[in-house]
Amino acid sequence: MARDRTPHRLITTGIAVALTGAALAGPPARAAAHDRPLGHDISSYQKRIDWPAVRAKGGRFVYVKATESDGYRNPRFDGQYGGSREAGLLHGAYHFALPDTSSGTAQARHFLRHGGHWKPDGWTLPPALDIEHNPYDAEKPCYGLSRAAMVRWIHAFSDEIRHGTGRRPVIYTTAHWWNRCTGRSRAFGATHPLWLASWRAAPGRLPAGWSLPTFWQYAGHGSLPGDQDRWNGSLTELKRFAAG
Repeated sequence: MARDRTPHRLITTGIAVALTGAALAGPPARAAAHDRPLGHDISSYQKRIDWPAVRAKGGRFVYVKATESDGYRNPRFDGQYGGSREAGLLHGAYHFALPDTSSGTAQARHFLRHGGHWKPDGWTLPPALDIEHNPYDAEKPCYGLSRAAMVRWIHAFSDEIRHGTGRRPVIYTTAHWWNRCTGRSRAFGATHPLWLASWRAAPGRLPAGWSLPTFWQYAGHGSLPGDQDRWNGSLTELKRFAAG
């Protein structure tokens, strides 16, 4: 993800696995790479966006940063989120986690109050948790939490999102951060879609617990505003995923 304030805005792309209710029903049929819907993720940093142009360039979905920690709100969220839907894109909201500032429960509640809700309309993607390296303190990449405490924090966030929306959140992360800061936890792979950040020609190594990414963030810039993403399936499967 990119900075969207002073502090920060950060998001990455990923590939998707079909989600039914609380559990992953298994990966979608593999679509040819050029048939996998193109998407992107943005924050307030991208400001005003020409959404019809995004659609014309092939954009089919977007994740918009809504919140960070338990206090920050993207001041451009409503316009970005609503504008994307009006242009015919599927849209979802994401929260940037700062696990050293407050509990997973508190941050999930802040997210739910300010854009993190989901509805089964076929256009709204499930809420996403962006959890990765600490952008504010390079000496504490895991935010000063033990591996066990980090796993508990993610569980608390996920449980609150499930309580508020009926969906488990998509988890956006990198393999390096996840394996280091959760101790290679395999507790989430069976129930949470993975949004993998991996800026290379192929997804590469995955975080422990997942066998496929649901979304793949493959570049930090490209034809669409913000980071560049792909869904790992067809557009029909993406709409089915959104509907729950």
